[in-house]
Amino acid sequence: MSATEQLRARFESVFMPNYGTPPIALVKGEGRHVVDADGKRYLDLIAGIAVSALGHGHPALAKAVAAQAETLAHTSNLFLNEPEIALAERLVGLLGVPARVFLANSGTEANEAALKLVKRVAGPDRTYFVSTVAGFHGRTSGSLALTGKDAIREPFGPFGLDVRFVAHGDAEALRAAVTPACAGVFVEPIQGEAGVVAPDPDYLHAVREICDENGAAFVLDEIQSGVGRTGHWFAHQGHGVLPDVMTLAKGLAGGLPIGACIGFGPYGTAFAKGDHGSTFGGNPIAAAAALAVLDTIEADGLLESAARLGALLAQEILDVHHPLITGVRGAGLWRGIVLAAPVAARVQARAAAAGFLVNAVTPDTIRLAPPLTITRGEVLEFTGALPKILAAVAAEGDGDGAGRR
Repeated sequence: MSATEQLRARFESVFMPNYGTPPIALVKGEGRHVVDADGKRYLDLIAGIAVSALGHGHPALAKAVAAQAETLAHTSNLFLNEPEIALAERLVGLLGVPARVFLANSGTEANEAALKLVKRVAGPDRTYFVSTVAGFHGRTSGSLALTGKDAIREPFGPFGLDVRFVAHGDAEALRAAVTPACAGVFVEPIQGEAGVVAPDPDYLHAVREICDENGAAFVLDEIQSGVGRTGHWFAHQGHGVLPDVMTLAKGLAGGLPIGACIGFGPYGTAFAKGDHGSTFGGNPIAAAAALAVLDTIEADGLLESAARLGALLAQEILDVHHPLITGVRGAGLWRGIVLAAPVAARVQARAAAAGFLVNAVTPDTIRLAPPLTITRGEVLEFTGALPKILAAVAAEGDGDGAGRR
């Protein structure tokens, strides 16, 4: 039995079956590469689902985490710690407008905070929310109520929220759904779990306008799109639109658990003392990691690199001219390869066999979200190998499968 097989057997004996059993067991990472338990090396093009923004073992991240762990690992919210304050100040500075921050431990928690924040401002006369079909906002009860994926939502209803779903990118459907009785609209700038699906460029402007006309909160879920992934600090900055509430997580701390809910205007100060909290939120180690990530992105010009190399990645994929590829979606270093058949799971498996980690996010879409530190050479290494990967899949016939968030 191989080392990976041994770990898989141990995993199955102690973990609940909600994840299935992952096929690869990783034991080490360096830069943009990871190594499995049997010594096979892979170019990591998914980065823990857009989390490992600096790749693996980045010295700035490792130094910040180690130094903070030696100094102060935890305080709870009964006490202040300097790293959490510095992180909140930094996030507000990057936004360039006044705002207030709540720190949590995940994207789901950030969206739960956003949901409560909107309720606090809306009051009892605003009785429902609007979200988008195929949108994803988390798996706890509140965030799942806002998630427009029936397969993961419906088994756990009924929910304590009235949520109405409209097609993402359809401004007219949104206009018809939002009335003065609507508390808030939850939207992703690009839908990640739906297959990295971007709406028309003017869509976020329309969302802002519709919310303003009806007094509803505009909540923008930037959990996947934030922290440089699209070539901007936050995706909405590329559209010139400001939401009322923004949520962050994933790439913010480069691999450590963190989430942030950021409120603008009245949404920044709506919570009263005791309205919300988190034992681990604002953890000094996670905050120190996030500061290291933000410092490195800025110092190393990784926003510009994400835009430049993301465009290269998309064009090189299109230039493969394989009949299985029908398009490339997304922005920056967040891309979805659209396939002509539901064979994404097979593409993922064949890519892994060739030494590349990608994600079959839907049956006909491969999601790519590599570390922001990826190089031009590594982009071309993958796109150069892609024709053989696709040829092997095409020889197998049709299939299906998808990953998870």
